[in-house]
Amino acid sequence: MFENFDYYNWILLPLFIFISRVGDVSLATLRHAFITKGYRTIVPILSFFEVLIWIVVIAQVMKNLNNVACYFAFAGGFAAGTYVGMMIEERLALGLQVIRIITNQNCEMLLESLRKDNHGTTVVDGQGALGPVKIIFTIVKRKNVREVIDIIRDNNPSAFYSIEDIKNVRKGIFANLR
Repeated sequence: MFENFDYYNWILLPLFIFISRVGDVSLATLRHAFITKGYRTIVPILSFFEVLIWIVVIAQVMKNLNNVACYFAFAGGFAAGTYVGMMIEERLALGLQVIRIITNQNCEMLLESLRKDNHGTTVVDGQGALGPVKIIFTIVKRKNVREVIDIIRDNNPSAFYSIEDIKNVRKGIFANLR
């Protein structure tokens, strides 16, 4: 029954296309992350391999326009590559983030805990919808964000906080940013 089945065109070629697309789209996702974080050195290298893989794959798809399995492998590889690229980028946790903490509670213990963990802080008086607030800014490596969130929750669980990416920083007194 399967002796005439074309394993190459219906299994191996689509598998090659799928795996290659996962690779090139993962590289594209990482390239984009590196661009936004200001890592200029690695971006051209990633770009080269991303496009090289894409050209090889698209050439195979174009040679096999009558093979619908190649279309599904191309699209599926794109989707999976986006997911894989996001997972890799999340694991790398590159760059810096600013955590902005807003609280209308006493924040001395929170500030003491942040400073004890060598997180620089800047405190600003503000006015919130319900009255006076303290706005605390701290800049941390992205891989350290979880520990800062834990400090916030332990010391001031009702505090509001937001987190944003930072492309560059200049100066600073704390070694944990380098």
